Amino acid sequence: MDGDFRTSFVREPAALKQYPALVLNADFRPLSYFPLSLWPWQEAIKAAYLDRVTILAEYDSVVRSPTTEIRIPSVVVLKEFIKPQKRVAFTRFNLFLRDEFCCQYCGAKGDLTFDHVVPRARGGITSWENVVAACSPCNLRKGSKSLRQVGMTLRKPPRQPTAVDMQMIGRRFPPGHLHESWLDFLYWGAELEA
Repeated sequence: MDGDFRTSFVREPAALKQYPALVLNADFRPLSYFPLSLWPWQEAIKAAYLDRVTILAEYDSVVRSPTTEIRIPSVVVLKEFIKPQKRVAFTRFNLFLRDEFCCQYCGAKGDLTFDHVVPRARGGITSWENVVAACSPCNLRKGSKSLRQVGMTLRKPPRQPTAVDMQMIGRRFPPGHLHESWLDFLYWGAELEA
């Protein structure tokens, strides 16, 4: 290993964090689309060494040990299939994803909170069917009143999403960086142009 590489790695250990590996299930689909199933390069190399994954694509960059040089994996596929969860957890992130990161009253994007359609003060419960993403101005305007009282309407009725719904919505929100070696594996389910 040359001294320049070793010195820069010690000075900038975060420099190699820029090589995430796309993780595919044994059926060659990403484990998740949003957030995209990515591992740090170290985890990908460890899994390959332990024979848990097959490396499908690699970056041009390498890591070195005293005796070995390894190209950094960019796409790995699991050797054992992980059964996807059928139930979608009711979390703030999943609620925002279901509502495509926009207010369900006015359509604004950005700084969101959530709102109970039937206010809790009026017996409304915290569930997929009663909670929506809302911007602060709409949430404050509605307060603990009914939609009819404030003259507001929902863009779409809230419902519990399926895991397939969440995967489809997640595909519309790619991460800030997509390595070219990932593209063949991310959009297999997309309709082909005629």
